[in-house]
Amino acid sequence: MEAVDAVRYAIANATAAAYARANISTVDVSQLNWVEARWVHLFRDNDYPDVTLAVLLFAVHEIFYFGRFFPYWIMDQIPFFMKYKIQGVPAPVDDVRKVVIHALLSQAFVQFPMMIGFYGVSLFLGIDIFGVPFPSIAVLATQQVYFALWEDTFHYWAHRAAHYGPLYKHVHKLHHEFQTPFGITAEYAHTAEVLVLGLGFFVGPLTWAMATLDNEPYRLHVVSMIVWMAVRLVLTVDDHSGYDFPWSLHNWIPFWGGADFHDYHHMAFVGNYSSTFRHWDWICGTDKAYKEHAAKLRATKKSKRAAAIAAAVKEAAEKERAAYGDGKVKTN
Repeated sequence: MEAVDAVRYAIANATAAAYARANISTVDVSQLNWVEARWVHLFRDNDYPDVTLAVLLFAVHEIFYFGRFFPYWIMDQIPFFMKYKIQGVPAPVDDVRKVVIHALLSQAFVQFPMMIGFYGVSLFLGIDIFGVPFPSIAVLATQQVYFALWEDTFHYWAHRAAHYGPLYKHVHKLHHEFQTPFGITAEYAHTAEVLVLGLGFFVGPLTWAMATLDNEPYRLHVVSMIVWMAVRLVLTVDDHSGYDFPWSLHNWIPFWGGADFHDYHHMAFVGNYSSTFRHWDWICGTDKAYKEHAAKLRATKKSKRAAAIAAAVKEAAEKERAAYGDGKVKTN
């Protein structure tokens, strides 16, 4: 109990210092925009800022995670959109229900407790929680690119390691249960994987916070973290959506990953380990099989591409079953 009391005392002191630094008790909200003013009212004279921040983070997470998936789920119900579905089949209702239940349990009992702890970590690292005005749009945009580059690097190497025999069989294989992914399978994963790969989310913000602690205009604000969470959720749901449109970013930005790139990883169980970009797979040669597959499809008549994709799915599933032998692969 003494240790717990010491932590509480330290957080209380850090909170008081953060309040003082941000001048949250005296700031003139009339000089702020609507969002910034609401932020001040939310935390001013708040006895439970840690819980308030955690609930806010959780709400944003759920809105962007399920909200981004909803349009794809609607498209799955409309035959017209199947021409944009990479593997050509919609997500079965039973599979969607299973993933929703799994995701909600993980979010409630793994992610939400982490969000409660995030408040204390933010104070310890000097991340601004209460300060207004918020960072400028230019700073926020720069941070998102910086965070994404760090996350992609961490994700590539951690994800590639997760495909090592025992780690894949006992941990990462759960994420590969669905050979034909759909948006919310992004968080259909083993708890250990959620914790380890989730670290990649914090690498960019952590290094930024350490480098800008005393540089006020660029100091990391928790709002930057909220924006980063929303961006990362949109990207990962898109990557797992199974949809590739003519306007998809990878058709305009050559080094962008996207659903086309990541869908192959789920279909073939190997290669294309990056999360947002493609450069690490290109540098390390782990996109070779994907490029061969894409070239083969381009050389195949449109009328025969669906059959070619189905054959590739079947072949990959048989190889995976032969390697791990438990048959737990959903090919739809």
